[in-house]
Amino acid sequence: MQLKTLLLTVLGFVFLGMGAIGVLLPVWPTTPFVLVSVACFLSTPRIKAKILKIPIFREHIENYEQRSGLSPKTVRNSLIWLWGTLFVSMVVIQKMWILALLFIVGVSVSLHILSIAKAKVNKGDETE
Repeated sequence: MQLKTLLLTVLGFVFLGMGAIGVLLPVWPTTPFVLVSVACFLSTPRIKAKILKIPIFREHIENYEQRSGLSPKTVRNSLIWLWGTLFVSMVVIQKMWILALLFIVGVSVSLHILSIAKAKVNKGDETE
């Protein structure tokens, strides 16, 4: 294996791990990290094929490649995770300026998620 391929593969796994963190943390992006990891794995098609078999990552990659937006199930789960974790943070921290900041972040991320979801609805594909 060439040094370039080895470095790209290692970077691909680093970015994929960062994308996996985004699945659990609502304000940490998933899609950009997954897409960068797939770009790194272009030199190793076998690894890319294995990543495409993982449903959560496959959905992000396919949605980006096809520009199809997010499924209603993904939107629902994203909003539940987002507001659930923000609510827990608000209860634990209980400082007014942090509550306001978390609320602004929550509204902003919610609007972003809903704007991405509209792309799918506008194309007439409302299936889950």
